[in-house]
Amino acid sequence: MRGTLFKVLKKREKEGKPPEEKPSKPEVKKSIGLIIDGPNILRKEFGIKLEDIMEALEKVGKVRIAKVVLNQYAPQGLIEAVVNQGLEPIIVAGDTDVRVAIEAMEMIYNSDVDVIALATRDADFLPIINEAKSRGKETIVTGTDPGFSVALQNAADYVIKMTNRGGGEG
Repeated sequence: MRGTLFKVLKKREKEGKPPEEKPSKPEVKKSIGLIIDGPNILRKEFGIKLEDIMEALEKVGKVRIAKVVLNQYAPQGLIEAVVNQGLEPIIVAGDTDVRVAIEAMEMIYNSDVDVIALATRDADFLPIINEAKSRGKETIVTGTDPGFSVALQNAADYVIKMTNRGGGEG
């Protein structure tokens, strides 16, 4: 049985507006750049698996760039799990927030990326979401409670709320 459930909400649905009409021809999948704030999201108590995040994002588009920012205390098993999922681990000494911001800015200015996805609960990244939107990028925030910033959720185009329903670790 799946340990983590998720719900993807497009801003329009969240606000209770009727969904837009579907185009008659199939839509090209959007190119997603993902940055995961490892110490903030990948905690044992949350039970969030990397594959669950990737599966949720596939509902919106195709993940083309995926990076997981971890601190120097990350266990070797977590680093191996990141690599095994095909994501790029970035290990930093100390606080990870600055590196998350740098990676996000690089993706914002990458013309091959249509959507910026941040997996974090931290309201400190609100300026990243706002900058991405001002540059014409769609935005996704992925997180979990407790502590999932309401401001971050309200600013993003899509919100993916992960919920631990018991089960294994990831």
